[in-house]
Amino acid sequence: MQHVDIAIIGGGIVGLTLAAALKDAPCSIAVINKHPLVVPLLDTPSPRVSAINQANIEALDSLGVWQFVQQDRVNPYKAMHVWDKDSFGDIHFNCDDMGNDSLGVIAENAALVNGLAESVMQQANVTIVTQSIERMLVGPSQSMLMLDNNDAISCRLLVGADGANSSVRKQANFPITFRDYEHTAIVANIQTEHPHNNVARQAFTPTGPLALLPMANPHVCSIVWSQTPDAASKLQQCNDDDFCHALTVASDAALGNVSLQTSRHTFPLTMRYARSWAKDGVVLVGDAAHTIHPLAGQGANLGMQDALALADTLSASLNRQKDIAQHRYLRPYERARKTEAVKMIAAMDGFKFLFDGNDPVKKLIRGVGLAATDKLTTVKQAFVAHAMGL
Repeated sequence: MQHVDIAIIGGGIVGLTLAAALKDAPCSIAVINKHPLVVPLLDTPSPRVSAINQANIEALDSLGVWQFVQQDRVNPYKAMHVWDKDSFGDIHFNCDDMGNDSLGVIAENAALVNGLAESVMQQANVTIVTQSIERMLVGPSQSMLMLDNNDAISCRLLVGADGANSSVRKQANFPITFRDYEHTAIVANIQTEHPHNNVARQAFTPTGPLALLPMANPHVCSIVWSQTPDAASKLQQCNDDDFCHALTVASDAALGNVSLQTSRHTFPLTMRYARSWAKDGVVLVGDAAHTIHPLAGQGANLGMQDALALADTLSASLNRQKDIAQHRYLRPYERARKTEAVKMIAAMDGFKFLFDGNDPVKKLIRGVGLAATDKLTTVKQAFVAHAMGL
């Protein structure tokens, strides 16, 4: 039997960010993940990427993590171009508007996890456990985790950082609200005829948004093409040539003709929101607490901010010698981050409603809105600051 103060279930971006942010905290931590945290990166970049904003990059840098991230697997993007395919709406954002070198980076998820893991494994207060959990007994004063190698871990605080289908959330009986976005995301890497020039592009089409995310290779982008289930099904049934032709048309040939560099993967999109994020002995972070539409690329950023906020709350309790597992001391984190998640969910719902379909009134509104915003420097700077997490 091993006892730790905090057991973090899930060794992804969010769970490891939390562990890294607690590096100086006077507590013992176990990070439990069923697969090895560090995995070899393939020669061909993975299409599973995240847009990490400037605020989170600075946070990782201040924690000493960023130096461990393989830099040829993260690519700074310097501008964004967003347009509505079926109206005159068009807007450009540039890092120069904020006096920064970039708006953020497009990072391969595996490269970011590798860097976080290599940093966390050097922490004296962290134990990495690579096992599956066979059984979980969640309690207000102590939780017990039975592993598949017959070992057991007890903890004072159990942290669910185990994703959208969180077993911690289920075992702790946190109720959730969920809604089908009626979109399926198609994810792949593409080779482009023209260089992307480190510009992140997003085209809103009647059946859903298409994001073109610039990778380190100037002629490679990762795509996230969110479509209605019927449209996504038809695209998945296309051969590669027909799919690439449809993609070129949907993107208004912004990067010329394209070809597939990886296979295509699909993911149904669902909004989830845990109505409670904490109780005595248990707390949720990241996708375990909320999932949102990827159209603004803010899912990973929201989860990382959860982790950093929770680390601040736990560190404050430890410094005051308070019980980190009592709900009353977890409430500041829960209140603050639930508010941010609700605002982001509402914003994504609003964008999705406004940019869905061919309704002529909505087309006029979004066309005028995008065109007007592009001319209003102050409003544009506010959008850029929000995208950068500043």
